[in-house]
Amino acid sequence: MMANVKAGSPERFGYSWERFSKLSPEQEQQFLLWTLPIDRSSGWQGKRFLDAGCGAGRNSYWPLTYGAASAVAMDLDDRSLDAARANLADFPSAQVVRASIYDIPYENEFDIAFSIGVVHHLEDPKRAIRELTKAVKPGGQVLFWVYGYENLEIFVNVLNPARKVLFSRAPLGLVRSLAFIPTAALYLMLKAGITPIAYLKLLRTFPFMHLHHIIFDQMLPKTANYWRKDEALQLAEQAGLTNLKIVHVNECSWTVLGTKRSA
Repeated sequence: MMANVKAGSPERFGYSWERFSKLSPEQEQQFLLWTLPIDRSSGWQGKRFLDAGCGAGRNSYWPLTYGAASAVAMDLDDRSLDAARANLADFPSAQVVRASIYDIPYENEFDIAFSIGVVHHLEDPKRAIRELTKAVKPGGQVLFWVYGYENLEIFVNVLNPARKVLFSRAPLGLVRSLAFIPTAALYLMLKAGITPIAYLKLLRTFPFMHLHHIIFDQMLPKTANYWRKDEALQLAEQAGLTNLKIVHVNECSWTVLGTKRSA
């Protein structure tokens, strides 16, 4: 039995990915920001990678187009897995499997293991990073992207507690409809040029429905963690990763890249 599945929100994100599975240029733009420590032109070339918590498979799709040799994309909800299979259908070397990030069924196999937008929704993130580390070969790389605390203090301390009470267990159809209200407010704010941090400047370039998907994803999870820089680094350190690199993505989130010690 997969351990502690209830700690995340796979069934709620499955609902989202079933409805927002289409690939877009905006998604690739975000992927490149989330994976900045890995060079697009050379970092993926010929590599075998694991995408833990793949959703609709979008974050597996892009590195396969950059020359990755093969991929395993894993998630728990059947709707997410169906969407990933559809998006990765053109890549025979991509395998989509049902598995938990808490119990990754691979060891010393991948050149790169990554998890984007998943670890901050877990009640045991340290276990997840240890599992990612187990999955890569000695000398392999582990990358994860998580929400940051810096520049989001008001959201973390005021809006997120309200979100948890009002929306985290509400019917998803209702949450999806209600998400149009903050999306409209955000859209008008961005059009008015109110963009004090890099993330808002990026969002200003996105179409309305992409903003709606982002807002909906912020509203639906049961758990959402936000980490300071030193806390994000500690997640990697406790898994035994070395040669750590950390990037402050869009001034409001953290990407951490580490290397598994050679045997």
